[in-house]
Amino acid sequence: MASSNYLVKKIITFFNYRKLITTCALLPMMANATIADENFQQCKVNLAERAKNTGFSTYITQTVINNITPIERVIALDKKQPEFSQTFEQYIKARVSNYHVRVGKEKLKQNKALFDSLEKEYGIPRQYLVSFWGLETVFGKHKGKMSVLNSLATLACDQRRSEFFTLELLNLFTLIETEKVTVDQLQGSWAGAMGHMQFMPTAFLKYAVDGDNDGKVDIWQSEADALTTAANYLNQIGWQPEERWGREVKLPENFAFEKVSFDQYYSLSYLSQLGITTTNNQALSTYDIQAELYLPSGYKGPAYLLYPNFNVIMTWNLSKSYALSVGLLANKLVGANGLEFLKGEQALKNRFSYKEMKNLQSQLNTLGFETGKPDGIWGPKSRDAIRSFQLAHQLIADGYPNTALFSKIKSVLDKSEEKTTKIDYQG
Repeated sequence: MASSNYLVKKIITFFNYRKLITTCALLPMMANATIADENFQQCKVNLAERAKNTGFSTYITQTVINNITPIERVIALDKKQPEFSQTFEQYIKARVSNYHVRVGKEKLKQNKALFDSLEKEYGIPRQYLVSFWGLETVFGKHKGKMSVLNSLATLACDQRRSEFFTLELLNLFTLIETEKVTVDQLQGSWAGAMGHMQFMPTAFLKYAVDGDNDGKVDIWQSEADALTTAANYLNQIGWQPEERWGREVKLPENFAFEKVSFDQYYSLSYLSQLGITTTNNQALSTYDIQAELYLPSGYKGPAYLLYPNFNVIMTWNLSKSYALSVGLLANKLVGANGLEFLKGEQALKNRFSYKEMKNLQSQLNTLGFETGKPDGIWGPKSRDAIRSFQLAHQLIADGYPNTALFSKIKSVLDKSEEKTTKIDYQG
C-alpha cells in the first residue's frame, strides 16, 4: 500500500522548497510582488515603485528599469513549450540523442578531475551534472542570446505567471546591485535562464559557487563555476547520492490499473505483487524505497518507476518529460543500453491536439469528472479525471487520452443527448 506519511513528507519538502526558492536576502520582495499590467509602460512604473520600496538604488529604479523593453516573442514561446506540444517520444528522441551521448561522454573524460572533486564534496554523480548540461545548453553551445532583463520583465508584466517572474526580476536586480553580475553579461533564454546550466536569478543568488577559485562566479564563461554551482544546488535541494532517479519497468498483461493511483508512492514490494518487473523480466529490487508509477504515453507506451531523486530533478524543471530526459541521458552516459520503448513499435506516434484536449476537458467536466478550467494541457487534474472516467466505464485506466477514451466519451454524450431529446419530446 502507499505510504501516506512518506507522501506527506515529500509534499511538505517540495512546497517548503518552492517557498525557499522565491525568497532572497531582501525579504520585502516577498510582499506584493506582482507588477503585471497590460500597458508595458505602466508595468515599468509599477516595477520601479516595487524596486524603490524594496530599497534598490536609483541606478536600478531609474537607469536599469528605464532601459527595459518588451519582447513579444517571449510570450509566444512561453505558450508553446515543447513539453506541451510534442509527444513524449518526440521530446525524448530530441534530447537523448546519439550526439548528446557522444559529446557527454567526452565531457566526462575532459573534466574528470573536476567531477572527482564535485562527487566527493557534494555527492552528485557526474553523469547527472553532464546530463543537465547537455539538456540545458547542449554543453554550452546554446546559452541563449536574449536579454535576460527584457525577457523577465516581459513575463513579469504578463498576468499568467507575474508573481514568479517579478520575484526573479527583483532577485536579478539584487545580483546587479551587489555586482555579482553586470548588465552586459545578462544574455540567456527567453524565460530568463542564464549560463551553461541555465540558472534562474534566484538559484544563482542562493547557490552560486566559485568553482575555479578566481574570486568571481561566471556561469557564462566558466564551466567549473557552472558545474560546481549545479552540484551545490542539487545537493542543497535534497539529492540522495546512494539512490537513482528511477527506472523503466515492464507491466504484466491485464495489469490492475485500479490498484495504483497517479502521483502516489508505493513500496517496491507492493508493486512487485502487482506483477511489475524490470524490462528484462527480473524481479524488482527489495531495496526499501518508495516509487511512483508513471506512464507518459499511456499503457501502450513505456512505464517508469520514479524514485525520490526524480522529485529533486523536478525542482530544476517542473516537467516530467524533462526530468525523464535527465535520468535517461544520465543512464546512457554510463553505459546503459538503448531505451526499451524506442526499440519497439508500441509507442504512440500521434499526440492529441491542444483543441482536442481542451474539448475533452470540457466534456469530462460536463459529465462530472472535474478537470478544472479547460487549458488543453494533459496535467495532473486531467489525468485523474480521465482515470476516473475510464474506471467508471470499464476502460483501461491509464489516465491517458487515447482513441478508446475519445470514442467512449462521444458515445456517452450521444446517449445523454438522445435521452434528453426524448424526454423533451414526450413532455
